[in-house]
Amino acid sequence: MTPDPVFHHIDKQSALALLQEQDVLLFDVRAAADYRQGHLAGAVHLSMDNAAPYLVRTHKDRPILIYCYRGNSSQVYAQMFADFGFRKVYSLDEGYNGWIAAEQTQPTAADAGLAAWLASQGYDPDINAAGPHGMTPLMRACRLGDAIIVRALLAAGAGLHTRNIDGNQALWLACVGENLEVLDLLIRAGADLNHQNDTGATCLMYAASAGKFDVLKYLLAAGADPGLSNQDEFTALDMVATEPCLRLLRPKGKSPVDHRAGRLAAQERDGA
Repeated sequence: MTPDPVFHHIDKQSALALLQEQDVLLFDVRAAADYRQGHLAGAVHLSMDNAAPYLVRTHKDRPILIYCYRGNSSQVYAQMFADFGFRKVYSLDEGYNGWIAAEQTQPTAADAGLAAWLASQGYDPDINAAGPHGMTPLMRACRLGDAIIVRALLAAGAGLHTRNIDGNQALWLACVGENLEVLDLLIRAGADLNHQNDTGATCLMYAASAGKFDVLKYLLAAGADPGLSNQDEFTALDMVATEPCLRLLRPKGKSPVDHRAGRLAAQERDGA
């Protein structure tokens, strides 16, 4: 007798690791109003009304991660995907509520751990005091990919929009650090996805030029604008460094040469 197809239970830390893989499809199966009020970056709202196209058209080897409020309804949807032959289906234990609650119970500024970290990095107790090159504690923690310290600094009121000597904010340093949990923390705290530094470069341009596929994918899913240009009139697509990143950014039916030629033609037409 053939066993019934199964899905897998997954906790937050394992889910974060899974989300660093390419092409994970993340579904939020809560009510549409709650999804609009807040959801995990990159999540697509799923209900029985719109499930059919995903079940039929998605490749069966693509990883599927599903969450609800507390980890109950997500199991129903996960079993449905498993029944349709999907091989890598995961239901998030404790759901969205558990994810948020875990963040709220992390260290705050009063914790000795944060004070010790500030001292170890050469910072004053003032969490917004900038060090060399204008690097604030939040920027340093983002660069190191330390989600616990980032969460603690945000809870204590660390400035999201402070600029270093290059005009970069903490989100840029989080892109350098490549920790998707840190990116998620900053974005949901209100980081400016489309901030442009002193040269007009955005985080999206940096991720594209550095070949950071996972970061690029995360920023795009969160709503970063790929159409912005830097001081040299280059967009993220013009600066892309790798084929996987190119596939994320390239408009369907156009090559990077087509895109560049169109942009130059427009400049000539406008007398630039």
